[in-house]
Amino acid sequence: MNHEHYMNLALLEAKKGMGHVAPNPMVGCIIVHNNQIIGRGYHTAYGLPHAEVEAIRSVTQPELLREATLYVTLEPCAHVGKTPPCANLIVEKEIPRVVIGTRDSFSLVNGKGIELLKSNGIEVIEDVLHTECRELNKRFFTFHEKKRPYVILKWAQTADGYMDKIREEDERGSFPISSLASRTLVHQWRTEEQGILVGPTTALNDDPNLTVRLVEGRNPLRIVVDEKGALPLELNLFNNDAKTLALIGNGVEPRYACELARLDTSGPIAWMKALYEANVQSVLVEGGQGILQSLIDANQWDEMRIFASPNEITRGLKAPQPKGKLVKQETVGTDQLFFYTNA
Repeated sequence: MNHEHYMNLALLEAKKGMGHVAPNPMVGCIIVHNNQIIGRGYHTAYGLPHAEVEAIRSVTQPELLREATLYVTLEPCAHVGKTPPCANLIVEKEIPRVVIGTRDSFSLVNGKGIELLKSNGIEVIEDVLHTECRELNKRFFTFHEKKRPYVILKWAQTADGYMDKIREEDERGSFPISSLASRTLVHQWRTEEQGILVGPTTALNDDPNLTVRLVEGRNPLRIVVDEKGALPLELNLFNNDAKTLALIGNGVEPRYACELARLDTSGPIAWMKALYEANVQSVLVEGGQGILQSLIDANQWDEMRIFASPNEITRGLKAPQPKGKLVKQETVGTDQLFFYTNA
């Protein structure tokens, strides 16, 4: 059997769960009998059945499972969480062979599912398209292995390297630099991450809503760093359009009412610790300059996505200097988009 072919199909299934399953991983499953696909499924949403369950349920001739091979992008779970253990179901259905893309590093699984399968006489083949399966769930693996969210830094800058104009005192409102096509793409990215984060200066100056308006999809959790609790209640971040989490210093009483995460200390390490404890698996950081630079300096980031506009403003707030490895460049509208990884 062509294990890589069927694992690729399982990966395609898994990707259908993008933006809906966090803090769970995206998982896809394909069931094959005599080189014919007899079942397929994916994890559709957090709290709903896992991919293996969906695939097994889709099989119209269950007796064929005793002669089938199950392909799954991530090690089947062996613990009781929101749903029963998938490894137990595979054993119960007497599926003789399981092909796995990568192990699950979550402490409650991490080899236990594989051991359960093997101890019940099931042949287990591991690490088929391992790199691709790890990449698919880079947010999940970063969260469990580094004990912090997967962090994507995003900003737009002019051709001469500025990310905002020089503002007059009390000047409020956004200052668009990138094209409409780029801004639409950012709204799509928002639907793919669990949270979107800004600092107090951006919250105050731009008064962003941080919701999805230019595309269809769910709104992410809005996160604002406000260590001093000084932001006013009237900001859009504190309206009812989406949920908001404020990262705020201990002993500080804010004027707004939203979910709070208390910080032991100040700075990016404390922010990441608070988000990890709040079970936020990934964040798209949209500013401001101080927040972005702090995360870069503390090496608390995984990707940079930078829009470069052809326009110039000659003076303004300088954008951070890109770091990491440039992995891709593309054109979006009138802008150039650069992707960096923290390699």
